[in-house]
Amino acid sequence: MSLEDITALLHKLEHKNNRLKALVQKYKQSHHLQNALIQLSEQASSVAELTLLYPAIHDILQDYMPSKSFYVVLLNQFSNTLELSYFADEKDGISVPLNQDNNFIQGVTGYVFKQGKTTYFQGDEMQAAANKGLFKLLGTPAEHWVGVPVYREQSIIGVLVAQSYDKQQSYSEQQIELLEVMSLYLSTAIERVKKRELLESEVKIRTRALTQSNEALNLEVEQHKKTLERQHILFKISELATQTKHINEVYQQVHEIIKSITYAENLYIALYDRETGWLNFPYCVDEYRDNTQPRPFAKGYSELVLRTEQTQLIDCTRAQKLLKSGEVERLGQVSDSNSATSWLGAPLKTAQGVIGLITCQAYNHKHIFNQDDFELITFVSHQIATVLQAHLAAQALKQSHQQLEFRVAEKTKEIRQTNMHLQMQIEERKKIEQQLYHDAHHDPLTGLPNRSLFLTQLEKTLQHYQRYPEQQFAVLFIDLDKFKDINDQLGHQAGDQFLISVSESFSQCIREHDLLARLGGDEFVILLTHLTDRQQAEDVAKRLIELMKKPFCMKGICVQSGASVGITYSKTNYKHTDEIIRDADAAMYYAKNAGRSRFEFYHPLLSAGTSPYELETSHHLDSLPMHFRCSEIITLDEQHQSESLLEAFGEHPVLGSTSFEILKKFAADKAQQLEVELQLLTKACQQIQTAQLQMVLFPCSGLLLEKIEFQALCQTMQNHNITKQICLLFNEQEIRYASAVQISNLKVLSKQGYSIGLNDFAKDRCELNLLCDINFDYLLLSSTFSKRVLQQQSFDLQLQGVLAITKIKQIKVIAKGPSILNYRALLDTHGLSLFIGRQHAISSTATLPADSSNEQILN
Repeated sequence: MSLEDITALLHKLEHKNNRLKALVQKYKQSHHLQNALIQLSEQASSVAELTLLYPAIHDILQDYMPSKSFYVVLLNQFSNTLELSYFADEKDGISVPLNQDNNFIQGVTGYVFKQGKTTYFQGDEMQAAANKGLFKLLGTPAEHWVGVPVYREQSIIGVLVAQSYDKQQSYSEQQIELLEVMSLYLSTAIERVKKRELLESEVKIRTRALTQSNEALNLEVEQHKKTLERQHILFKISELATQTKHINEVYQQVHEIIKSITYAENLYIALYDRETGWLNFPYCVDEYRDNTQPRPFAKGYSELVLRTEQTQLIDCTRAQKLLKSGEVERLGQVSDSNSATSWLGAPLKTAQGVIGLITCQAYNHKHIFNQDDFELITFVSHQIATVLQAHLAAQALKQSHQQLEFRVAEKTKEIRQTNMHLQMQIEERKKIEQQLYHDAHHDPLTGLPNRSLFLTQLEKTLQHYQRYPEQQFAVLFIDLDKFKDINDQLGHQAGDQFLISVSESFSQCIREHDLLARLGGDEFVILLTHLTDRQQAEDVAKRLIELMKKPFCMKGICVQSGASVGITYSKTNYKHTDEIIRDADAAMYYAKNAGRSRFEFYHPLLSAGTSPYELETSHHLDSLPMHFRCSEIITLDEQHQSESLLEAFGEHPVLGSTSFEILKKFAADKAQQLEVELQLLTKACQQIQTAQLQMVLFPCSGLLLEKIEFQALCQTMQNHNITKQICLLFNEQEIRYASAVQISNLKVLSKQGYSIGLNDFAKDRCELNLLCDINFDYLLLSSTFSKRVLQQQSFDLQLQGVLAITKIKQIKVIAKGPSILNYRALLDTHGLSLFIGRQHAISSTATLPADSSNEQILN
């Protein structure tokens, strides 16, 4: 190898060595920077206050660069000035105050803050910049000065400064870079420490607040406890005024209450009598004295309380002062061992003044009463005084009453003896008057009220009804059938016995507030009050008629009797009782002439003595103008169904617009009623075809189901061919008592495809057998049953049975009544969903036409 090669190799090795040294130096600087940042992070995590963080940063910098003189300036956000947060200097020392405005904004520090970038000045450069007016020189000039801005996000919050007064100690780029990097971490460290300081400060503040709140709460709880204790004591004392009867029990209970709040092994209660000037001791418990005798008012401890009217707390020291001053005097010879070492007495004040005192005392220093005892006994003494005053007043009043009763008893003894004979005479006279009044107002045979008493009560009821029209009433006029036969066959004595038996039986059919009276002979009347509908009067009439079906037997002979009942219901046009009796009598005669053993309601057509035939002939049913009224069937939410109820009404000259269901009762005979039924059915079929109604429910009489009449019914239905548009409704009571032929014909109608239904179902009783035996399509409940479902649970159970059968047999159940729409929401909850809506006329007034085809069918 030549010398040139060796030289080239040495140059190459030297170049590599220099590169390695530079890399080592670079890695060393990086290592120093990393160590410095790690130390800074550790300090920021461990240091609790900023005042400790800055010296830690200073110590880190001194390990890597000349920085004996080092300070930190931060921006005060509130005053917008630069304040010194940390300062260490070789020459100026600590002459510059911290956390104050030192005009840093005018100096070189403010220049760096404004420029927002790292600035390095040497001594001559700083002087030259100051001469240019860039800033003012503050403090001792440094030979080397470097300032690094501290950023938080994009805003400058301060300046980090290192300076040296030695010309030889300059700052290299690596050292300045270290200072810049530390400034970046410094903002985060400052923020972290500030947050920690703020958190610790808030914790301290909250802890202090919680401590104060807890102390206040404890104080409030203690006060509340004391208040509750005092209130509990007051309650106990107040209870003594009502729960204890004898005054001695009050004293004992007061002693027990005082024991519960303070030392009260020795206690006495003294009462002061101002009239006599004596002190009485009704209660005393003492370990040295068994009892205390009354004494005149003197100068003892008790008298001191009464004179001053204030609670007195006396210990041995005060006792000596009181004795020396002469305010109190010892009463008798008392040994030192028997004298109280602590004495507490409170006056018993009332509105009338001080009536006494209550005292607790202790011997041989067993207990020393304090201010709390003083306040407690003062507090309870007022309530105790009130209780004692009440008991003493009651005791005095009781004694006064006893004395007064004794004197009154003595004075009235003679008066009682004198009055006894007079009272016996008065009672005898009252009995005679009562008997006379009873005989004048009651039937002597049956003991029932007579006509006079009945009319008096009816007059009162009428007057009451005129003031309260919602409280209905009814009068039932009853005539016994075949009473003359009983008199003729069994004798008048048997007739009297029959009347007595009937009156007893009738009394069991009415309520307590109803009135049964005998007008004379075989006529009885009943006044029913507090009624809600006509059905209630009808029920009573049915019970009377059913009762009279039993034969009357005497002397081996039995006679069948009966009862014809006329009913008049309360009306607003009744002004006198004579009108009510007249109408009930007219209805009774109509029932008697119509076949007996039945009841009838009064109609304006009726008049006393008029026969059914005369009533009918005066106004022929087949000549009355008539019209139809249609009622739609709706649901709870008023959705209209395809079905509707069609009813015929006649324009009667007396009754006005009246349903043919009522007018048919005045038919002269069966033939005329059948003729009216067929004419109404024919007119209804024509109306259905004209108005194009889908399904119409039309009421019919069970008379159409008899053998011959059924043929006329079938012929009428075939003539109009509306099998799918009409449902024939038959009254439930007529079907219940129908013959076998009628039931058979009803089933034939169902088999032929006609729709059939029951009208007024369960008016008086619920016949479930009818629903099971016959395939009905519709069932119209009576308004009476619908109301009773809402009133009594037993009727609701019957309804559930009806709904169960109708659901199986697919029968539609419909509720009807004059006010059914008012409570349909309640009925819906019981399972009823269909209701009869409001009526409206669907045709102009016309006269029933004579139908020759019907006559041919009947002939």
